[in-house]
Amino acid sequence: MPSSNPLPPKENALFKRILKSYEHKQYKNGLKFAKQILTNAKFQEHGETLAMKGLTLNCLGRKEEAYEHVRRGLRNDLKSHVCWHVYGLLQRSDKKYDEAIKCYRNALKWEKDNIQILRDLSLLQIQMRDLEGYRDTRYQLLMLRPIQRASWIGYAMSFHLLEDFKNALSILDTFLDQQQRLNIIDYEHSELVLYQNQVIQESGDLKQALKHLEKMSDQIVDRLTFKENLGNLHLRLENWNKAADIYEELIQRNPENTIYYKKLIEAKRLTKEADIVDFYMKYNEKFPRAMPPKRLPLNYATGEQFRILLDKYMRKALSKGVPPLFVDLRSLYKDPKKIQLIEELVLSYIESLKKVSKYCETDVGPKEPASAILWVYYYLAQHYDYLKQFEKALEYIETAIEHTPTLIELFVTKGRIFKHAGNPIEAYQCLDEAQAMDTADRYINSKCAKYMLRANLIKEAEDTCAKFTREGVSAMENLNEMQCMWFQTECALAYQRLGKFGDALKKCHEIDRHFSEIIEDQFDFHTYCMRKMTLRSYVGLLRLEDVLRGHPFYFKAAKCAIEVYLHLFDSPLKDENAEQELNTENLAPSELKKLKNKQRKAKKKAEQENAQAREAQVKRDQHHKSRQQGDVEADAPQLDELIPDKLARVDDPLEQAIKFLEPLQSLARDRMETHLMAFEVYYRKRKILLMLQSIKRAHQVEPSHPKLHSCLIRFLQVFNENQRNFDPAVLEVITSETKSLLSTKDAKKLNKEFLDSRKGSLKAALEGAIATYQLDNKLQKEALGLVMDIDHNKYTDVDIEICTEIYKNLRNGKLGACAQSQLDAFVAQCRKRYPHAEAFQPPQEIKAQPQTNHVTTEQDSN
Repeated sequence: MPSSNPLPPKENALFKRILKSYEHKQYKNGLKFAKQILTNAKFQEHGETLAMKGLTLNCLGRKEEAYEHVRRGLRNDLKSHVCWHVYGLLQRSDKKYDEAIKCYRNALKWEKDNIQILRDLSLLQIQMRDLEGYRDTRYQLLMLRPIQRASWIGYAMSFHLLEDFKNALSILDTFLDQQQRLNIIDYEHSELVLYQNQVIQESGDLKQALKHLEKMSDQIVDRLTFKENLGNLHLRLENWNKAADIYEELIQRNPENTIYYKKLIEAKRLTKEADIVDFYMKYNEKFPRAMPPKRLPLNYATGEQFRILLDKYMRKALSKGVPPLFVDLRSLYKDPKKIQLIEELVLSYIESLKKVSKYCETDVGPKEPASAILWVYYYLAQHYDYLKQFEKALEYIETAIEHTPTLIELFVTKGRIFKHAGNPIEAYQCLDEAQAMDTADRYINSKCAKYMLRANLIKEAEDTCAKFTREGVSAMENLNEMQCMWFQTECALAYQRLGKFGDALKKCHEIDRHFSEIIEDQFDFHTYCMRKMTLRSYVGLLRLEDVLRGHPFYFKAAKCAIEVYLHLFDSPLKDENAEQELNTENLAPSELKKLKNKQRKAKKKAEQENAQAREAQVKRDQHHKSRQQGDVEADAPQLDELIPDKLARVDDPLEQAIKFLEPLQSLARDRMETHLMAFEVYYRKRKILLMLQSIKRAHQVEPSHPKLHSCLIRFLQVFNENQRNFDPAVLEVITSETKSLLSTKDAKKLNKEFLDSRKGSLKAALEGAIATYQLDNKLQKEALGLVMDIDHNKYTDVDIEICTEIYKNLRNGKLGACAQSQLDAFVAQCRKRYPHAEAFQPPQEIKAQPQTNHVTTEQDSN
């Protein structure tokens, strides 16, 4: 690169060697050459050498020195594109992309046609989704390097991402015309043609897309994708016969693909259920070993035909011993008639198998294997568990275990039944038995750890996972490195239940950082995909990254964090030292001595934990540094350490909650919980318009949700209390926007209307009862009367979750102070209905958290 402050030949040769050392990751050599230049009195303030020394130091992890040298070099040579470029690289390594873009733009002022700077700028622009800037930068690169394929593709893609399909196609056509003259047809060219076809399809011109696909048929190497696109286009253009021919070919190629069958049904325009069943029967004869033609007709068949087909399907699976049979058939349980037929059929199997070892007493032929009845018991246990008939489910799973006490799946299912019945301790013990039978099975190990966390046994879960994590590192730390988010989410929820809010927030922030890292990781693909021509996958990646925080893993972590921050706002943690000072004033000398001993022990323990944490941090830093030795640029900056106590004592819990909430509001708008959580945050901030916005969005998702009523009542309370203080414009907005939401602005009347319209719902009764008490605490008796009686089939939606929530609200005073006799009466009803649920057991009957229990079983000699 030409310098704005050129060096003499000898020093210039050394400077080139610095660049070469940097490119080859020989950083110590680079520092040695830089020192040789900077020790010369004439060049000790040479800007570009100082900048390159700084960049090299950054790669060795010496970040402060790096910034000092680069800034010093920049001050000495503000017109050097090298100094600005290096400063941009430094900012980029710290993920300060906006600052890095400014540095690159300054570098281009002094060297506007520098290819490397333009490339680096374009990478940052696509990373930050500055699509207009990306388009302009790619145009400059195309003008400078019109021969390179990446220049054309990058410029075309910039228009595609901006949805300017006309210009994108024009550029691709021009480039492909040049390629065809060279007669180059390979996989990369094929991918480019398919990408071009994707752009045409997204532009909406389906006829042109079909014409293009047929024209370019000979140049497409990926024949499967070609056929699938061709069939899909014919289907969308309603060329039914051609679409049917193509999907028949695809089924011939892969008869296990369920999508092909569904597309073929659409192409044949079969709408009657009987016709669809006949269609599958035909293909069942044609492909007797394929599963879809056997399973899919069960979705459409009814009555006796359904019974015959199901009988045939289940017999084969039960004789073969297919564990996921219930999971396979679970989608049929949407229809109550089919549930009844399934139950009758499976129960008949048991009777016949017990008597004659056949599925039906009239069957001719050999007897079924001895394991057949085991799999029938196993199926029935899952069947009754799904129907929430837990006693029957347990009865059948116990019978299955008696039959074959060495089958791991039986203990997993037994644990699942206890989990659904509300007893996480029993559930965990069953999984622990299963895990003890096969300690080398990672799936069972993970499942057992998950159930331990559900039972709030965090240390035991960590020890269980440690069997499969890296040695020499704590399991918790290794799982964090591996971005094992299911474990961290369950950990956060366990800490939340235990009241360890700082630890819960630490796990939530760790998950949030994982998502940030995943977004950063796409940086590696911007050049790779353009070079390897995997353009369709690349566009898919960019679109996925744009909605990444809508993923269920993030949603669960964010929900947990928001709930914890709301709790910390409502009930801030007390300062322990201040509280202890107040308490010691009134203590007797002997009690004071005991307290001081206790405090001393606690302090010693905390110091030991801090020392261990520091030691672990040193190891991490060393590992981090060793990794950096081999990187062109240093890894991400060292993030602040997540200290649980500091997280739990944050000054602005609502602002922290909003940081987790904002991604959900844009990416999880279709989930009711998003808007209910938003309301809770803004209700505490007393932001009336944002409260209304949350209510309106929630109403669009699910207008009949019971908790929405609670939000409306509290909104009306805030509005009526502060109506005089609102700006006239705000009042006008509220009045116009609430017309469709509220039949009246009288909260009591609104609550009465809600309760009258939802008499059969216990969930609605709970929200109405809470609102009744909030609006007038003299009506506590009426409020309690709505939720205290669950025994007389008054409500149709009674389940463990809602009963647990009612019990929680009775205890925390949401329905006023309740007498112990009232609580006992409600718990007795719940215990009668849900005998296994831990929430309704008397304190003395709740088992203490058990030690890991390993049960050994003798191998069945048969």
